[in-house]
Amino acid sequence: MEFGIDLPHGKPYDAVALGLNALDHLVVVPHYPEFNTKIPFLSHTVAPGGQAATAMVALARLGLRARYIGKVGDDDFGRVQIQSLLSEGVEASGVGIVEGAQSQSAFIIIDRESGERTILWHRDDRLTVTADEVDREMVTSARALHLDGHDVEASIQAARFAREAGIPVVIDIDNLYPGAEELLPLVDFLISSSSFPERLTGERDLKVALKIIHEQTGSLFVAATMGVEGVMAYFRGQYFHSPAFKVECRDTTGAGDAFHGGFIYGLLAGYSVEATLRFANAVAALKCRALGGRTSLPSRDEVNALLAS
Repeated sequence: MEFGIDLPHGKPYDAVALGLNALDHLVVVPHYPEFNTKIPFLSHTVAPGGQAATAMVALARLGLRARYIGKVGDDDFGRVQIQSLLSEGVEASGVGIVEGAQSQSAFIIIDRESGERTILWHRDDRLTVTADEVDREMVTSARALHLDGHDVEASIQAARFAREAGIPVVIDIDNLYPGAEELLPLVDFLISSSSFPERLTGERDLKVALKIIHEQTGSLFVAATMGVEGVMAYFRGQYFHSPAFKVECRDTTGAGDAFHGGFIYGLLAGYSVEATLRFANAVAALKCRALGGRTSLPSRDEVNALLAS
């Protein structure tokens, strides 16, 4: 099935994202620890991450023109984050540096056998992007806008600017932030974590929950990523299940971010719904090959090779 939407052309960027960035401390353990126990960790790696920023790096690796808007502190972590974006070819002039603030960081515990992870994170309140700080020209400089909804008021303003300009809005959402009920009706492509639909609707059946979200928000396309089970989507009265690709998984950190990058790529490339979901699954799977949210984000050739196999 085709998406059947009109996409803007003649923009300087393919996608722009407003949302989170972070510096991740990745700690690999032989097994997830129980309470009141001590276990040795196998490795500790520091790498840049964050939902919105990583999705833009994924698109840049795939050959698209990406821009990121957000904030960092005036610390070493912030400088690493900005440099990591620039080194990937992501335009970062919209990244504000907040004097005296600590850049967002996360400690991620990764199970060696499965690659599954638990995330402990902290974000300085001074990194919040406010609605009046959202620049209309930047937000509408691309063919698609990507949000994570964390700074809700800023996300609402950005989504309004995009809608007025005929730019589709994609969101990566896994938490129900206060004010989300005003944001979600401004989203065209809502792709959440597997647990979000039940938390939003109270409905345990994922298919039913996705349909309810569509009816309540008016979002054109609603989906939930399900890890090793792939993704389930609801669009124009039909359900689409796209299975995950099997790879040797070392770390699932950032797989959802990679999926969103792959989804935006397929959408902008004019792929069908089925082909877009399959492409996004391939990007997410290849990301899991190495530690870190961005380390093994694939090139277009690598995705093509996996799809061909």
